[in-house]
Amino acid sequence: MKTSTGGRRAASSGTSSVPSTLTSAPHAPDLDGILITWGDRLFYPGNRMVQIRPQPKLGSSGAHQRANAIRQRIEATVVRRAPQVMVKVTGGGRSMAAITAHFRYISKNGRLEVEDQRGETMQGKDGLHHLAEEWRMGGARIPEDVVPGQRREAFNIMLSMPRGTDPLIVQRAAREFAQAELADHKYVMVLHDHQANPHVHISVRAVSRLGKRLNPRKNDLHRWRETFAEKLRGYGVEAEATRQVTRAKFHQPDQLWRLKAQDDGRLRKVRSSQTEGPKLRASRAAAVDAWVQIGLALAGSDQATDRQLAKHIASFVRGVTDSNKAADAQTKPERPQESRQHPTPQTEQQQTRQQPTPSTDIHPTR
Repeated sequence: MKTSTGGRRAASSGTSSVPSTLTSAPHAPDLDGILITWGDRLFYPGNRMVQIRPQPKLGSSGAHQRANAIRQRIEATVVRRAPQVMVKVTGGGRSMAAITAHFRYISKNGRLEVEDQRGETMQGKDGLHHLAEEWRMGGARIPEDVVPGQRREAFNIMLSMPRGTDPLIVQRAAREFAQAELADHKYVMVLHDHQANPHVHISVRAVSRLGKRLNPRKNDLHRWRETFAEKLRGYGVEAEATRQVTRAKFHQPDQLWRLKAQDDGRLRKVRSSQTEGPKLRASRAAAVDAWVQIGLALAGSDQATDRQLAKHIASFVRGVTDSNKAADAQTKPERPQESRQHPTPQTEQQQTRQQPTPSTDIHPTR
């Protein structure tokens, strides 16, 4: 089915930048196709849906359900601004000494309850000692101390939700996440509810019982976020796993070791806050374009709810473009003053080649 967005746009009868009605609106199958095509690019990296259940083919009755799922993701992002889950790999141990040290850290030296992959709980220093012995003797050998070239034998994962979320629900969702994503691996998890944001620390052994080695990449982390959000929603907690570039958020959180060093006064070099680069700019522009295409399609729908959603998208896009311009103005380096005695003829040519920034207004004439 063709999913092009062109050719069905007419002038708006109103004065708003988002038309309330269009004389020639896309048919429902075309609108569903547009939402799926551009929605996948916004919410699923690489246009790859998270394989929780078999996805319907485009054009089937399930395509409309899939388009409605995209509508829900859009509403959660630009209307409700739903809480976002956080799943990050904070590090990992390359030796038993490092792994047991992390056990002590997440359990507060045995004061907090530790739960393993079987659902069994332990507490106290004796419990940590038995846990370390079980990891030391079970499975592939882990060296006691770090040796040159040693790979990570365990990964440290943290799952977190914003302030106000029930810590016990976060723990239950983290448990179900680990059962789904870390099956066949040894792992332990500890709930931290004494801080502002309730979170769960998971330490997972890199090599599974079947000999498969865990090696999380960017797409794996996004899938983990989707799974964690799904488990939270199963308990009635509103949670989303939308990418930062889709939400126009470009904050890069500091690594855990950097935060610890800063608290202890051992941080010598402050990381630069300027993370802008060509790849990020391209991703940012692609996300804005996808939002515009979706907004145009919804603005031409015969459903009032779609047109209202298009207005929210237009407001969101205007805010994004304004913040992008402000960020570009701050990060743009100052041009050195040219010498009056030696003018450069090439400067005027470069200025004539500059093209105006294309408009991102959700308008049928775009």
